[in-house]
Amino acid sequence: YYVYILQSTKTDKLYIGHTDNLARRLDEHNTGRGGRYTRQNGQWTLLYSESHPDRSSAIKREQYLKSTNGSQEKKKLAGVLK
Repeated sequence: YYVYILQSTKTDKLYIGHTDNLARRLDEHNTGRGGRYTRQNGQWTLLYSESHPDRSSAIKREQYLKSTNGSQEKKKLAGVLK
């Protein structure tokens, strides 16, 4: 499993998700099949990904990066905060 960070080429917004197939999921986001948020915010570029041994650990990491405590780390991983 993977946790990934995308950036919209349209709005520069970041998106965090998890998947078992990174290439397929990026294709889904960029062809309008990834969900409402990604569909509304245009094309996406993969900025960062990390692998996890199982879905449970990937979900925990995704939730942390989406939390207030993980927001600075998310920005560093995405390269938008030095």
